[in-house]
Amino acid sequence: MEKTNKIAIDVAHIATLTGHSGCVYAMDKGFSEKTVFTGGSDRFIALWNLETLQAEKFSAALPAPIYTICHIPEKNILLAGTTTGSIHVLDLDKKKEIKILQHHRGPVFDIRYSLKTNCFYTAGGDGNFAVCDLDSLSLLKMKKLSQAKVRSIDFNNTTSEIAVALGDSNVRIFDLQTLDYKKDFIAHQLAEKIIGANTVRYSPDGKFLLTGGRDAHLNIWKVGNYKLVKSIPAHNWAIYDIVFSPDGSLFATASRDKTIKIWDAKTYQILKRITKENFEAHTHSVNKLIWSSFHNYLVSAGDDRMVMIREVNKKS
Repeated sequence: MEKTNKIAIDVAHIATLTGHSGCVYAMDKGFSEKTVFTGGSDRFIALWNLETLQAEKFSAALPAPIYTICHIPEKNILLAGTTTGSIHVLDLDKKKEIKILQHHRGPVFDIRYSLKTNCFYTAGGDGNFAVCDLDSLSLLKMKKLSQAKVRSIDFNNTTSEIAVALGDSNVRIFDLQTLDYKKDFIAHQLAEKIIGANTVRYSPDGKFLLTGGRDAHLNIWKVGNYKLVKSIPAHNWAIYDIVFSPDGSLFATASRDKTIKIWDAKTYQILKRITKENFEAHTHSVNKLIWSSFHNYLVSAGDDRMVMIREVNKKS
């Protein structure tokens, strides 16, 4: 058997950004790798500068708590999904709201876009999955996928597929171009009890799909037949987000158990646990992660109202 050496990494806490007055649920990259947008239960969207470690002169107030943010730099718009099912479209040039979409009757948990299809996709608490045109912002298609919530969306540009995580434990795979159904499978269960799938994330090379569920397991699936490769009891509570490092060699998981864990993307070995016991860390659920190429900063947001920045480096 070929021996693989464990990657050694250093993690340094850079800053804790404060300003939100409620739980931070949403985050996306800003105008460059040096900025990130955040939003949450205080109904405000903020823009943070990772270089100055300060808030930028940008803010937007919405009428409902924000669960997801999607920045589309190619169109210079920002989409924000709320707990009431509304999607607010902000024109970043004009610095104003230009449209409100009300396709969902439940909270909007995720918004993702694809330039290949010129569409954006939304996941709703009403069990619906919606597709909208990026130019006209009009609804193109609505699919009822489940009686439970639709929680997370990700694209595999290598195979031209889209994966959708459902609260009924299923993950469904569709053709990205046609939205034709390709496959579905039970992604998470505990003691034969069906457990919701919270997040889906394709590996950068498109060969694997990672899923995180309410069962606190991290599951790795082989793209194609979507057979389970490995199931890891990764956390003590639900996994809410998975994000890969810019070079694809590492990934991080965020959990309701207040921790962040960093993993080797090749061996799936755990490399670092970021907890209150060994780091300046979140005191409540960690909801969202962004891994920026700017200084290899791993940015996290949580129920404690904090946005935290850490620099991750491999040891030579």
